Amino acid sequence: MSISHPATPLNFPRRRTRPVRVGSSDSAVVIGGDHPVVVQSMITEETHNVDAAVDQIIAMHKAGSEIVRVTTPNLAEAKCLADIKAKLKQRYMDVPLVADVHHQGSDIAVEVAKYVDKVRINPGLFVFRKRVEREIEYSRAEIDAELEAIESELLPVIRACRERDIAMRVGVNHGSLSERLTVTWGDTPEGMVESAMEYLRICERHDFQNLVISLKASRVPIMLAANRLMVQRMDAEGMDYPLHLGVTEAGDGQYARVKSTCGIGTLLAEGIGDTIRVSLAEDPVNELPVCYDILQSLGLRKTKVEYIACPSCGRTKFDLPTVFNWVKQATGHLVGLDIAVMGCIVNGPGEMGDADYGYVGKAGGKISLYRRRDEVKTGIPQEKSVEELVKLIKSDGRWEDPPGLGADGGPWSPPPPPKALSDRIQREKNTIPLHVK
Repeated sequence: MSISHPATPLNFPRRRTRPVRVGSSDSAVVIGGDHPVVVQSMITEETHNVDAAVDQIIAMHKAGSEIVRVTTPNLAEAKCLADIKAKLKQRYMDVPLVADVHHQGSDIAVEVAKYVDKVRINPGLFVFRKRVEREIEYSRAEIDAELEAIESELLPVIRACRERDIAMRVGVNHGSLSERLTVTWGDTPEGMVESAMEYLRICERHDFQNLVISLKASRVPIMLAANRLMVQRMDAEGMDYPLHLGVTEAGDGQYARVKSTCGIGTLLAEGIGDTIRVSLAEDPVNELPVCYDILQSLGLRKTKVEYIACPSCGRTKFDLPTVFNWVKQATGHLVGLDIAVMGCIVNGPGEMGDADYGYVGKAGGKISLYRRRDEVKTGIPQEKSVEELVKLIKSDGRWEDPPGLGADGGPWSPPPPPKALSDRIQREKNTIPLHVK
């Protein structure tokens, strides 16, 4: 008796969202719609240090931050954005900028809307009420009064954004929910979603839909639950706003990267998310490779060579870590290709079957090269293997020389075998029995 199982899709379809433009002229970036998932980050320089802020924005944009966020904690710093925008255009280009607005933010948001391409507001702090550790539930009259206060403060921002045709991000943080919402909903994903929905309903009531939403938490399960629930609530109310994903305050080092990947990557794999930021307690430039690696691992964007390499075991026929780095040194500039380096014939051809090219160890210290699943060259001495791989890629018309000339100023040539590999090959030759030689 056979049991049939429903097919599991390799990829969940991406949630359909409205496109939201951030920026003007040729530098504009579009979040949502059919556009690629956008990578963004935030500077750490103080906004009033205009030249330092401009330097960091330029460095981050060059490193891959397609949108850059700048903090504006007060009106004085908000006005600095005029100089920052002007100097960016003068020295570099018109980078899409977001102003980050928090406490009592209406006046600040209206000011920054004169200069930037998107305004981020934090619903938990936008109309700030000092916490009094209240436990008694809010009455309907109290709730209505607070919603009226929010609408009164938000309406000038809506008008300012509409006047310049710029976007707004409603950015909810788990750690800064208003006391009213924590009393009503608890410190929960439901409270986060309701915080966002209150602002969305006000915006829609005033026919403003140029919106991006985020629900961030430092704990991955909270972040996942909040974003999933947000999608359900928006679907139920006919909303299609794009989502900005991030695990806030993730920390530093490997754990912060793993934590961010678990949160952001899980939702992207479910088709949720249109722009991402990895938040590290490090130089923000370090966030950008993590973002692009998350996107590439899910097949959402391709910004470098996709390498497939086995972890090595007792069957491995060569020094795999050394050889793998050698292959990467020679081919790392060929963005768009998939290249596999496999230690032996047992699993190599099958597990690298969807790679464009494969490099597989065989008995006797020889190498075989594959195009997809087809073996096209075999019996190659290890010291010649990378040179032969380059020739194979060239023969298929898929090679391009890396930027710049060779080390001696002449045409580029493949890197020589690493010393560790050359030494190993020589030792193996010296230990071959005489009757075999």
